[in-house]
Amino acid sequence: MTEPVHEAVQAALHAAGLPQAWASQPVWRILDTHFDLPRFLALWQAWQADAQRPRLLHVVALTRQPPALSELQAAQAASESPQLVQELAAQWHGLLPGFHRLLLAQGQLVLTLCVGELQPLLREQQFEADTVLLDDQATWDRWSAKALARCCRRGTPLAWVGPSPGPAPALREVLGQSGFAFQANRAEYAPHWVLKSSRETLRTQATAPATCAVIGAGLAGASVAAALARRGWRVQVFDAAPMPAAGASGLPAGLVVPHVSADDSPRSRLSRAGVRLMLQEARRLLPEGVDWALSGVLEQRLDGRAGLPAHWPAAGSEISRPAPPLETSPWHEGCPAVPALWHAQAAWIKPARLVQAWLAQPGVQFCGNAKVSTLRRTDTPSGTVWQLLGRDGQLLGSASQVVLANASDAPRLLDSLRAELPELAQLPPVHEMRGVLSAGLRQAGDEAALPPFPVNGLGALIPSVPTEDGLAWYAGATYEAAQQPPAIATEHHHRNLEKLRTLLPVAARALAPAFTPEAARGWGGTRCVSADRLPLVGPLEDGPRPTLWINAAMGSRGLSFSLLCAELLAARLGAEPWPVEASLAHFLHARRRPSSQGEGS
Repeated sequence: MTEPVHEAVQAALHAAGLPQAWASQPVWRILDTHFDLPRFLALWQAWQADAQRPRLLHVVALTRQPPALSELQAAQAASESPQLVQELAAQWHGLLPGFHRLLLAQGQLVLTLCVGELQPLLREQQFEADTVLLDDQATWDRWSAKALARCCRRGTPLAWVGPSPGPAPALREVLGQSGFAFQANRAEYAPHWVLKSSRETLRTQATAPATCAVIGAGLAGASVAAALARRGWRVQVFDAAPMPAAGASGLPAGLVVPHVSADDSPRSRLSRAGVRLMLQEARRLLPEGVDWALSGVLEQRLDGRAGLPAHWPAAGSEISRPAPPLETSPWHEGCPAVPALWHAQAAWIKPARLVQAWLAQPGVQFCGNAKVSTLRRTDTPSGTVWQLLGRDGQLLGSASQVVLANASDAPRLLDSLRAELPELAQLPPVHEMRGVLSAGLRQAGDEAALPPFPVNGLGALIPSVPTEDGLAWYAGATYEAAQQPPAIATEHHHRNLEKLRTLLPVAARALAPAFTPEAARGWGGTRCVSADRLPLVGPLEDGPRPTLWINAAMGSRGLSFSLLCAELLAARLGAEPWPVEASLAHFLHARRRPSSQGEGS
């Protein structure tokens, strides 16, 4: 930053009362009505240099059009802290209209970049700001001012950070009509009317970090535990198995890849948000090339549809785009002549390694061989206490909050609470789907027959994953309703081979010997699925301070959805900004009524 710009930004932060205002606070929530790169970097630097900084700093920044990556690269050359810009630039891709959550500084600084028009973006927020930074880069009217007021509580300070000396009289007037009182270039939300307590029914009141028990040590449970521990919670994770990731999350390797649909359905938008978060976390916690790799994924659209929306913008093409012709590649010979997509922001990951990394975070304790059979609630003058009891009634642990992340076992655990909590009747049903993944070690001569990256479309092939025994490949998986008589393992492997023959005929011929009954190897597990194929996330109780939560039913997309759901749950528990728009989060709500999501559902 040049010196005049630096001085202007520092003056803006001083006008906002920062960093003094956030001193010794556990979390601070800033709403910036127009994303400005120098201002954001100055905030980051001020937070980083402050010994009394909040443990978690949220910056929700709105922008009609985000700066181009080239602008960030230019800023990096001129910045006093180029490493900050570099960290930001690494995530600066695919900034389509909507919310984008970027976890910076080891996840302690959270930027939620909201791309679009001012008023709709404000209406999608579900938090009350501790500080509002206001400028006139957007067009303000009475409706956008009312939307801004929804993001404030009584006393929220508003600081002018625009390029002009102060807000124009017209802007002062519309803000004043919405409850903001001005003094010079500063204001606060101070309406002269009584605020209704039901201003937003989806919000929950902030709960200070305390103790939380998470039941289930798969992707769903471990991601919640890590998200809460990052916020200062003390978390115990209980699982019936002796080791974590004993269920569906024990898959040896899986794909994190966005879902696409011609109508850009809620599932597609949610999966993009989840993939973005998961790739950030993999970079932070796992060794690349060993436990994960940003390999990209080729998707063959065997239904013949192009998949992407008709007018897919350039920002979207940074995530998913039509694949170039591949006819000259030996491994591609004989593949069906169908449209194909290239997902650049996609990867293979070893889920169990990620689960282990999350459970190793400070503040998290794993408790194996601890099957929770009963939940017992006690309301005390100091708050709710949940007791977790084992098969013989022994006390396994207690906590002020409980999160059920135990897949299809959650409804059973809730049965004893249905009389006490009638709202549990609204919980959508879930069911189990069995599946088998076929596996083998790569052999000499496989190089020409196997693709250099994962391919999906009818099952999937992950062609090269390092293991203790050498490079492995994984194909499948099958999908079988648990209420049906189970197929024997050889039948599952046969189905996987048949899928592979359609998807990649050359690879199927090369790998066929590994699918014979005497040679077939693989992994089997059971997935928990909801009726609309989306997770169940959120409170299971009514009221402003729920203490019982669920994060379950990830289906086949646990790698895409788990961290997004964990961030959403943690945000609701702490009254923080949500990682996606409220209208989009509705499709994940634990007690929703399942509905059609359009073509891509």
